[in-house]
Amino acid sequence: MKLMAIVGKSGQESQAAGYVTQALLKAGAAPVSIKSDAAHRRSPNGGECGNLVMKLPGTVRAPRRMLSAHLDTVPICVGSEPRRKGHIVRSANPATGLGADNRAGTAVLLSTALHLLQHQLPHPPLTFCWFVQEETGLLGARHVSKGLLGNPKLAFNWDGGGATKLTIGATGGYRLKIEIDGLASHAGGAPEKGISAISIAALAIADLQQNGWHGLIRKGNHEGTSNVGFIEGGEATNVITDHVVIRAEARSHHPGFRKRIVTQIEKAFQKAVKQVKSSEGKMGQVRIEGRLDYESFRLSTREPCIQAAQAAVQSLGQQAVLAIANGGLDANWTTRHGIPTVSLGCGQANAHTVSESLDIREYQLACQIALQLATQIEN
Repeated sequence: MKLMAIVGKSGQESQAAGYVTQALLKAGAAPVSIKSDAAHRRSPNGGECGNLVMKLPGTVRAPRRMLSAHLDTVPICVGSEPRRKGHIVRSANPATGLGADNRAGTAVLLSTALHLLQHQLPHPPLTFCWFVQEETGLLGARHVSKGLLGNPKLAFNWDGGGATKLTIGATGGYRLKIEIDGLASHAGGAPEKGISAISIAALAIADLQQNGWHGLIRKGNHEGTSNVGFIEGGEATNVITDHVVIRAEARSHHPGFRKRIVTQIEKAFQKAVKQVKSSEGKMGQVRIEGRLDYESFRLSTREPCIQAAQAAVQSLGQQAVLAIANGGLDANWTTRHGIPTVSLGCGQANAHTVSESLDIREYQLACQIALQLATQIEN
């Protein structure tokens, strides 16, 4: 409840990181065991702090395990006022989300670490990692200092969904920044002399929508998604807008099809530029920059981390459900870094909306599963 009330959207995680650090130290963690990396300095967005890592030496000989979650929340959660009614928590502020995505995951890790420190339970070598900037492109996991993690052989990540859902794969994502330059003129006196950057953008987006390249995309046996999620431009109604900035994305589990979606987005804007001309025959320009946020992955069900997670769930009398995500996870990057990672949920629902909620029963089950995974010893 305290963590969900702490302001900490992507790039502004220092207060949440400070809360976690102080709780660990108060429980007896050695200061030298807690470190931060410089992921925020490598992030294109900057930021207040890097990933927070605590390593515990094992009390028994076994492969190192990593437990991870992300610290940041989305902007709609700034101002959250967590209130519990029965077994459900929501924000009492109707204008905000709760922030259970992913302060619930943050708390699962913290609860597990505190329990181990306070009760001195036997456990293998452990790494706890709280990632930053997950919501803006998995940037903390992408730029993590791998050497700080201690070479874990099994990894478990907590994010959204039910406690027994094991996400073993996820889609890949590509982001685009599209800048359109038109030509300003008086919208009443000489509109024909201008080139509306907004008109160019509108034509391109309509083209994508009409031809099935925006939203849910199905072409033959391939499937993916795209979204134009940000448009900024113009300052007055009496001026033909000469500059627009657009941010868009494309996702697919199939890298080749994702590239095809990106190509169609680029073609739509290049085509639209040629359709809008001034009375003097001038045309605007479009500049497109893109970057791969994260590549898709899918783990074999024989991976030790999946088998360990299934065993932990079953030991609590529950049945694990395997899933593939259509959104990115920190596991996309940790797996790409050579650390196969399965993701589990903590009871969050309706993330990124003002109706976000947390089921306390599912959250407590997630804590039990995490403790099992932190203390589970291979035969």
